Amino acid sequence: MLNPAVTTALTTVLTASPDLPEPSFGGFFTEWSLAPLPFVLTVWAVGLYLWGVLSLRRRGDRWPIGRTIAFVVVGMGSFYVATASGLAAYDSTLLSVHMVQHMVLSMVVPMALALGAPVTLALRTLPASPRRWLLAALHSPVARVLSFPPLAFALYIVSPWALYFTGWYDASLSSTYVHEMMHIHLVLVGSLFFWPLMGVDPVPGRVGYPFRVALTVLTLPFHAFLGVTIMGQESLIGGDHYLALRDGPMGAWLPNAADDQHLAGGILWASGDLVGLTFFGVLFFQWVRSSMKEAEREDRRLDLLEARERAASHAER
Repeated sequence: MLNPAVTTALTTVLTASPDLPEPSFGGFFTEWSLAPLPFVLTVWAVGLYLWGVLSLRRRGDRWPIGRTIAFVVVGMGSFYVATASGLAAYDSTLLSVHMVQHMVLSMVVPMALALGAPVTLALRTLPASPRRWLLAALHSPVARVLSFPPLAFALYIVSPWALYFTGWYDASLSSTYVHEMMHIHLVLVGSLFFWPLMGVDPVPGRVGYPFRVALTVLTLPFHAFLGVTIMGQESLIGGDHYLALRDGPMGAWLPNAADDQHLAGGILWASGDLVGLTFFGVLFFQWVRSSMKEAEREDRRLDLLEARERAASHAER
């Protein structure tokens, strides 16, 4: 057993913010850290995905390069950048930087991972037994409940309010474990909401395009309202932590905490609407393309029926 004083000292070292220089473009590239959890998750996810793509190619099947780019480069790349780059270095120093990270993890990463269709890739490459396990998990009651669209929407809406207006965010600033789990939580909740809406993978919870578009539109006022609430909040989110930083060496360059919180709310509002509208455009394009394909199938069916009727008519003559 460690001495309590030693344990306290170690906790302080692990959770305290280092004395960082003023943020700059160059700092984004120089303040990287080898964060264990994001590094391991990224290596395993990218490695397994690329192994699946190579397995398909070895047997002569093709896999769209766009899906690989979406999953590996945009999805897992954004996840690692958000949790290990200079962006992550300042995420517990400036609320505004944390908010950029929040939006990347809760919206950009889940949508890109969904576009990569990893479930489809796994079903096409896994051996028989693991494939059966995956199918059983996808069709389990737990998966159906968690992916139920109204529940997934509620979780996606409620989570940020719970994060910033309970003790959860303060806990993430004082605990490395809670901080990392918050990052994972943002990705998981975003995935529960966006994965069925994207409709690429055969996951439970998929609904028709009108309902997908409606749910997407409903997220827009939510981001605006939450952003405006944070901007107008008189009490500081994580106030004790951020004010303490301003009493140290970083106080020479750190902006006013209230001004930074105002900026954070604006980032949440603007980026949420921007990404939401982009996703709305993607869904609308998919809807139009699906309708056109359905119309083509119906035309072929009617042409076939007409050809059969003409053949039958000629036969009777």
